[in-house]
Amino acid sequence: MACEFNKSINCSCTASCSRHGKCCECVAHHRAMSQFPGCFFSPEGEKKHDRSWKVMLNDRN
Repeated sequence: MACEFNKSINCSCTASCSRHGKCCECVAHHRAMSQFPGCFFSPEGEKKHDRSWKVMLNDRN
């Protein structure tokens, strides 16, 4: 299955990259780096641009 841009998705990530709007590419990229995509975080947590497990847990508490 091809990973295509889905303009109907309102991506909450503020990063400007080639994967913006291509969820499957974004998740694969961050997973390979042991990170989480920005859309997994609250708006406040996403703005920190730290995609680590520790920040994700703190963001969700």
